[in-house]
Amino acid sequence: MKSPASASWKAPLKFRMPTAENLIPIRLDIEVDGQRYKDAFTWNPYDPDSEVVMFAKRTVKDLKLSPGFLPQIVQSIQSQLATFRSYEGQDMYVGDKIIPIKLDLQVNHIVIRDQFLWDLNNFDSDPEEFARTLCKDLGIEDPEVEPAIAFAIREQLYEIAIQNVTTARENRISKKGRRAAEHFTPSKASGAALDLMKLFSFGSSVVRKRKEWDYYKPVLDLLSNEDIHALEAKEERSG
Repeated sequence: MKSPASASWKAPLKFRMPTAENLIPIRLDIEVDGQRYKDAFTWNPYDPDSEVVMFAKRTVKDLKLSPGFLPQIVQSIQSQLATFRSYEGQDMYVGDKIIPIKLDLQVNHIVIRDQFLWDLNNFDSDPEEFARTLCKDLGIEDPEVEPAIAFAIREQLYEIAIQNVTTARENRISKKGRRAAEHFTPSKASGAALDLMKLFSFGSSVVRKRKEWDYYKPVLDLLSNEDIHALEAKEERSG
């Protein structure tokens, strides 16, 4: 689905993810009787609710989790789906067409950091395809890195979409009437977008300048087993 050419602060869109597939990010962090289960994945909000129960049953069985995890996994997923669905049908203003996306991920022995610009008005965009290309370009063979990158992108896009719904709602009740949409208060996301975009020259091209390559190019680090153990111990202490 392509974004309407007239998309602007005066022409709100109906809430959805600004991507080709309307998948939403789901995070789980559940602890039962000293056993902890953490996961992150995308979900089609239009799948039957029965799929949630089936997923939970498979997860508990495959990971040999205690039965107490089953209702908590179901409840957590259903709660996050309900939050997404609560925004459906509401107006959202796209605002800044270009926003910054930042990656700072550790997946197994790999740490990847990157930042790039994303077009919110491109409803044909595909975070999964972007992640595949990035992993191929960087020579990353770990199969868990690609979905982690795609999830991180979708999670940030989801947060921005929700912020855009809030902005539309605030503008609607503003006492400024018709001029409210033209005099909005920028959100943190839009402010960050403007800050990042100042580094680009709008008089020429958005292609990164040579002097900016080192700043914007992806950073890839490989962790040793000792590094992994240290990070896991730190997470256990903070958790």
